[in-house]
Amino acid sequence: MLKFLVKLAADCQQQGWLGRLSFVLASLFFLSLPAAAQLDNRAFQYRLPLGAAYERQVRLDVQGFLLNKDNEYFNKIDPGLTYFGAQLAPRFVYFPTANLRLEAGIFLWKDYGTPRFKQVRPLFTLKYRQGPHTLLFGNLEGHLHHGYIEPLFDFERVITNRLEEGLQYQLQTPRSSVDAWVNWQRQQYRFSNFQEEVAGGLSTEHRVAGDSAGWLVKLPFQFTATHRGGQIDTIDKPLQTLFNVASGLRVRRALASDFVSAVHFDGYLTYFNDYSFTEELPFRDGTGLYLNAGVDTRLNNVQLAYWHGRGYVSPLGGRLYQSVSSSPVDVSYTERERQLLILRFLKDYQLPGHLTLTTRFEPLYDLNNGLFDFSFALYLNFNQSFLLTTLKHAAD
Repeated sequence: MLKFLVKLAADCQQQGWLGRLSFVLASLFFLSLPAAAQLDNRAFQYRLPLGAAYERQVRLDVQGFLLNKDNEYFNKIDPGLTYFGAQLAPRFVYFPTANLRLEAGIFLWKDYGTPRFKQVRPLFTLKYRQGPHTLLFGNLEGHLHHGYIEPLFDFERVITNRLEEGLQYQLQTPRSSVDAWVNWQRQQYRFSNFQEEVAGGLSTEHRVAGDSAGWLVKLPFQFTATHRGGQIDTIDKPLQTLFNVASGLRVRRALASDFVSAVHFDGYLTYFNDYSFTEELPFRDGTGLYLNAGVDTRLNNVQLAYWHGRGYVSPLGGRLYQSVSSSPVDVSYTERERQLLILRFLKDYQLPGHLTLTTRFEPLYDLNNGLFDFSFALYLNFNQSFLLTTLKHAAD
């Protein structure tokens, strides 16, 4: 890690006054200033509950998600697009014991502007908890539950890749949290004309300081890996294995104010490595510096983010942060150097009936190309659990 920090510092020094300024700001923030998580995504998360209060219950859980996100982008790395639709996930849930949850249901995804469903998929989950340890098998508590920063894990995956299937381990203690997971994205069979695809990762955070004055300091570490390959397909395509790592510091200061509730900053260093046997991508490795500073107010949560990437690629990460293009027109376009300033205005509104309305407006400026883009979004999240019956033991 020390060699990586030295390399990143040298890279920043080579980029002139802006690079030097960003590195100095990062160092100062790491030493002193208040900070917090990159984005507050609690409205999009729903931890599957367990406990003695649920034992032997049969419940109907319903998750609803209505979305409208418009990316008004006119750059060659991430072209503009619009998401507009609804997702619904009803599930029947049974709790054989206080620490075991079994559920089965269906996931429906309908994009507006087309008569057909985009996805209709079954849902199966087993969740077991023992003390601070939790194990999930089947559909995971995925996407934004992992807690990644956007350069490693795209926020839009809550829309486009909401379901993750595989195995997940979680650890939760008063000072530390761990989320380790494997998402089996595509199953390969004998004579398949495609590769198997698997993704996984680790996200952990340790609280190193917290006091009654409202200070909170945490050390995060994040890792993702993706793999394409297999030995039983019929296509001649090389294996691909990619790694992404991020680590840094998060600091938050709660304030006793009617208007401003908290100020925060989080800074991360990121690293990308292509561990494949063959070179399919234009970059074998890359680095990134990601800084976020924000203030939570009664009107809005406001954040300013700075991204500086060099040859950075992340198959699960946000497209804006990449050095390779996701455009269907500029397929081979690359930018070794990416520098972005992103301003975010975020607000959650708690409505009656377990409904949360989220508004987001995110203008951004491409420092290298002098381009101004923006996105705006409106989301409605509904999470409700209905008790159907409580089963009796055979001896009752």
